[in-house]
Amino acid sequence: MALTSPRTYRFLPADILTSGYRAVGKIMVTSNGAMGLFNDPTRSAIEVNDARLARLLMPTKLVDHFEIVRMMKTHVYAICLSRREDLGPQALVRGGYTSIVEYPIRITTQMFEIEGVMELPGRFDFTALITEGSREFLPIFNATLTSILIPNLRVESPGMLINRKQVDLMALLNQRVKSEN
Repeated sequence: MALTSPRTYRFLPADILTSGYRAVGKIMVTSNGAMGLFNDPTRSAIEVNDARLARLLMPTKLVDHFEIVRMMKTHVYAICLSRREDLGPQALVRGGYTSIVEYPIRITTQMFEIEGVMELPGRFDFTALITEGSREFLPIFNATLTSILIPNLRVESPGMLINRKQVDLMALLNQRVKSEN
């Protein structure tokens, strides 16, 4: 009987935002990447290793530094990754579909505004995205996150995960009304 796990783990740098804090550190993932970790229904908490914490009010001022910080996934608003590939295998990220449509989108939560691109297998269906399926975190590509109340907090990320339970609204950028000037 082997005493080691058959899975291979690796650390990914991640910038994790909650309602009050920004935690910058490393998350341990399997070959399924961040999507596999955050959308795993058997785990409700995550660990961030070598975590540097900053309050959202002063996002660049280090408040504390811990070997490990633990947090509930339900309280996470967004996970910003430095590479699109860190989200996970393309089949997992795209939900197994090979033919996708890119939707430039704006998402708001109580704390943040996110602009980026959603890749979906067909038409945009807000209700299905927010209420159906087992994905609690939705992938957004080429994303920019800005704090609503603290505009100097701005994070750009090639791959970002957004907690769908925290979403207040979604708007397609191609449906923006042109001003009549």
